[in-house]
Amino acid sequence: MLKKLIIFSLLSVFAFSALNAAANAPLQVYTEEFFGADWGPGGEVKASFERAYPQCRVNYQVFDGRNTMLNRLRLEGKKTKADVVVGLDNFQFDAAEKTGLFEKTSINLTALSLPVSWTNQRFIPYEFGRFAFIYDKNKLKNPPQSLKELVERQDLRVIYQDPRTSSMGRGFVVWMNAVYPPEQIQAAWQRLAKHTVTVGKGWTETYGAFLKGEADVVFSHNTSPIYHLLKDKQDRYAAAQFSDNGLYQFDTAAKIAGKTHACADDFIGFLLSAEAQKIIIPKNVMLSSVSAPIEPHFDQLKAETLKANPTAQTLSVPTDATVKQWIEVWQTSLSR
Repeated sequence: MLKKLIIFSLLSVFAFSALNAAANAPLQVYTEEFFGADWGPGGEVKASFERAYPQCRVNYQVFDGRNTMLNRLRLEGKKTKADVVVGLDNFQFDAAEKTGLFEKTSINLTALSLPVSWTNQRFIPYEFGRFAFIYDKNKLKNPPQSLKELVERQDLRVIYQDPRTSSMGRGFVVWMNAVYPPEQIQAAWQRLAKHTVTVGKGWTETYGAFLKGEADVVFSHNTSPIYHLLKDKQDRYAAAQFSDNGLYQFDTAAKIAGKTHACADDFIGFLLSAEAQKIIIPKNVMLSSVSAPIEPHFDQLKAETLKANPTAQTLSVPTDATVKQWIEVWQTSLSR
């Protein structure tokens, strides 16, 4: 009898220790470099979150890009160590949904302040920006006024990102196909190719080439000029104002299904707090997804964005199969 009591007591201790270890395990967050790198907002967000939620600890695994991160999640499947994923955008939603790895959060969507009506409870936007082509006002006096004009203007040297490696590039393919019908898109790609300087692996590479003077315009976000204004004290850069506008990119946080980490929803919710937004937005140079004041330049641009594009419809996202087909057409067009 004594032996049974000892064994039962030991099992109870082991069970309690296991539960306690699970409760105190760090929240495993997969994220891409623009959030989790040393120069990104992730470190400050982690410190602020852990002060606000002392029972929680955060551990980042940083990937060199969001496409790389999504591919890792596909490979790991249900064995993934991630509890939360930060950095997937709306052009990846269909592919991400098909993994079956994500579940709905408890985040109150009414807290969001966006140019679209957000109904997706799985992917919670913590920042957004509108796609735009950036130019140097001192060098380009007659910027294009539409995407179609940019495609036709052979005097413009253009740089954009590869849709096979960059989510930005993927977004550009979606924008082109939103402007051009199927029977015209291949010819449009071919005309653009004639004055495209390079198609870079990612945003950092392409924007750096633009700043070196290798192109007249570069594909980016309409927020990019704010960076130069605040960091470089220069107002020479501007986003071309297109009559056909640009698509929106929403960067999101999502929770892995089947995980029971108590801090997961708290962390995602914290990203929408005024405290976190004031860290994230200036560092990532995007627009806030909530109505909290951030900084006058960002606040003004967001107000202008919402005024020009009041919430009128739910975000529409093309299927992964459709985008892959569009990318194949892009590849074929460039090889001819």
